[in-house]
Amino acid sequence: MANSKYAYVRDFELPDPLLPGTFMLFRLDGHSFHRFSDVHEFKKPNDIRALQLMDHAAKDVMNEYPDIVLAFGESDEFSFLLRKSTSLYNRRQSKIVSTLTSLFTSSYVFHWQEYFPGYPLQYPPSFDGRIVLYPTGKQIRDYFAWRQADTHINNLYNTTFWALVQDGGQSTTEAHATLRGTFSKDKNEILYSRFGINYNRIDARFRKGSVLFRTEIPSEEAVGVDDGRPSVITTSLRAAAAAISGEERTSSGRMANESTESTSDIIAKSAEKEPSSTQEHSTLPSETSTAIPGIAQGQDVVHLETALPVASTTDIVTPAPPEPPKPKPKPKDSVKKSKQKQKQIPTKIEIVHCDIIQDDFWNERPWILDENWAG
Repeated sequence: MANSKYAYVRDFELPDPLLPGTFMLFRLDGHSFHRFSDVHEFKKPNDIRALQLMDHAAKDVMNEYPDIVLAFGESDEFSFLLRKSTSLYNRRQSKIVSTLTSLFTSSYVFHWQEYFPGYPLQYPPSFDGRIVLYPTGKQIRDYFAWRQADTHINNLYNTTFWALVQDGGQSTTEAHATLRGTFSKDKNEILYSRFGINYNRIDARFRKGSVLFRTEIPSEEAVGVDDGRPSVITTSLRAAAAAISGEERTSSGRMANESTESTSDIIAKSAEKEPSSTQEHSTLPSETSTAIPGIAQGQDVVHLETALPVASTTDIVTPAPPEPPKPKPKPKDSVKKSKQKQKQIPTKIEIVHCDIIQDDFWNERPWILDENWAG
């Protein structure tokens, strides 16, 4: 921001960082969705299109923010669990709440026509959001158990209520009066005895809500997995390497032939002048001896290969490449970060409709509350 005489107003902004080392639980609810569902003619007691649209918006939020490891949704609300170690937006409460709420809302509007084709929005929907902090995994489990128990209570009431209205011929006022003071077993009895509805056989999405969580992608689904087939890049590199190797072999063969011919010619010339093969040292021909200063004609000289070195592939010594400079030691922080990056596990988001009150869900997915998981 530009410095001006008006910049002092920034002093009125209060920081709102959330307590570190705690789980963030972000929950959003549809604002005045009773009216919204009536205006847009949602089916009663449950409209699967609306619930699938909510799931889609929640998945978009999780895809955008990897620190969200679990979400639970029912009716017009969704709850999102963020890692205890998250530093999202420096843990600024207002920033997190406003951004997640706006992203969910925009995704809901953006995908509306996919789930409600031919039903244009009559007015824009809105959601409100809040964040609650929890210190331990026990409170997190109890929170989601609370929300799923609420899902069951609300859905059982609504299913019975709309059965009385739609199939029992009662008005909404009469249906409310019929259900006043009843317990779960009473509602189940009304559904089964009067309408032949076994509540336990109703779609689990309606009874248990939607559970979204991150899970590790199996290796065969991960990008870049070696499936035994060479990639385009690998094939190109192999072809280039073969071409280079072929050129080197051709060049080496040509050099060897030239060296062999050169040596053979010199030895042949020497043999013509000095045919004796019993001498331990070769002598230079007279024409050559007179051309070399300081060596008398017929004088013994050092071995031919020493006096006249000839290039040979066996004599060529390739100098060793210079040693690369040793890398400077990295600071401990950067080493830790690089290790963390290497340990990142590719994940995907799954949607299920299952019980999260009992232990089975959590025991089968211990990484959800595990801060050491690198997903």
